[in-house]
Amino acid sequence: MNTMTLWHISGWEFAALAAAALLVGFSKTAVSGANTVSLAIFAAVLPARASTGVLLPILIVGDVLAVLTYRRHAHWPTLWRLFPAVAAGVVIGTLFLVWADDAVVRTSIGAILLFMAGVTLWRRRKAEAAAKGAAGAEGAAGAADEPDSVATRSGRAKARSYGVLGGFTTMVANAGGPVMSMYLLSAGFRKLGFLGTSAFFFLIVNVTKVPFSVGLGLIDGHSLLLDAALAAFVVPGALIGKWAVNRINQRLFEQLVIAATIIGGLQLLLR
Repeated sequence: MNTMTLWHISGWEFAALAAAALLVGFSKTAVSGANTVSLAIFAAVLPARASTGVLLPILIVGDVLAVLTYRRHAHWPTLWRLFPAVAAGVVIGTLFLVWADDAVVRTSIGAILLFMAGVTLWRRRKAEAAAKGAAGAEGAAGAADEPDSVATRSGRAKARSYGVLGGFTTMVANAGGPVMSMYLLSAGFRKLGFLGTSAFFFLIVNVTKVPFSVGLGLIDGHSLLLDAALAAFVVPGALIGKWAVNRINQRLFEQLVIAATIIGGLQLLLR
């Protein structure tokens, strides 16, 4: 990575990165997957590969804030089921980064995100009638924050497939958020369970990615100095997200997550 390019950003470019950092905080405590917009901003301002190394510590700051906010709502059986598959995906993603150029990475991730969003929309439309029948139980389900399909055989298979894809996408482009958002929605997580589970998931996964990123030359002293300047903007974003999430109903929450995934996929494909 040519770290000297990190010092040649203009005031407007720094403002764009600061706005993207604020959006990271918001996405971690309100609409998971919205940070795909941040990914696109970082990749537009900085060299594409360098941007992943700068963004990773910013994401970790957001993860810590999300864990502090939603730690009581995490569903650990789901997390333990996902981690082995995610580890495999991270290894595959690391090997992919050794030879893939930026264009291949962007196209691959964008296509995966749009495919996931399409599958999720299809499944949700197919299950709409059943969801209406279960609407009366929404209060109890929301209180328990329990998914409805992770303990079955098909649920375990789905966890493994989404886990590998999530590990792969988070390693190559910090774009695992939309993949895991699609998984958690399809598994039936309510809003707080969704946020609590994804908070712990990404804190653990992103911290695990740090040695790989350092080994690939994506994180160094220069990138960390830029991170130190940007990290302060994550906090107000997280506070805004915490305020907003209590004012977003479940249906709107799910629609926003899916929309953020589609936008992120299109951005990656059209760049």
